[in-house]
Amino acid sequence: MRTKQLLLRSGLTVAAVAALPLALTAGPAAAASGISVSTSGSTVSVTTTACSRTAANGGWGTASLLTSSQANFSQGRQVALSGTTSLQSAAWSSVSPGTYTVIVMCAYNNSTAGTQSIIVSGSATPTISATATASPSRGVMGGLGGATKDYGTLTLAAGGGLVAVGAVAAVWFLRRRRSRPYRL
Repeated sequence: MRTKQLLLRSGLTVAAVAALPLALTAGPAAAASGISVSTSGSTVSVTTTACSRTAANGGWGTASLLTSSQANFSQGRQVALSGTTSLQSAAWSSVSPGTYTVIVMCAYNNSTAGTQSIIVSGSATPTISATATASPSRGVMGGLGGATKDYGTLTLAAGGGLVAVGAVAAVWFLRRRRSRPYRL
């Protein structure tokens, strides 16, 4: 019976040690954006479910497309949201290549539904060739930005070493504790 408890405890400890780096690198849940931005050629579109109520004037809200030199919502290219209570959307056409930030403001409570950066690359008129295979664009660079940066071998090896040291320390602690007599 005692051996089963010890194995269960050590298994849970090893699982906790293995999950610790993942928990430390995960961002807070509130950091998730309430919008989804996509690009196709020179068209940028945004969808959201956050603006599910209309204002007194009947509008869902407004979306703004900001260049890197623009600092706030009012400076961007603004488009009114259209849609239903379950999904609202907006789109901009003839967008030049570059990095942009999309901000969506709900009309009902004047709150920000979300903010997201996107890179527009490609020509204003996409060409389709029967012989060429389509390749995906870079797409949306959402989240906290961890997916867009390559940390390199040294950083990954250092992180793996820290996990290994933590696992060895946990095993050493449990074995040392097991050698002591059981006390009440």
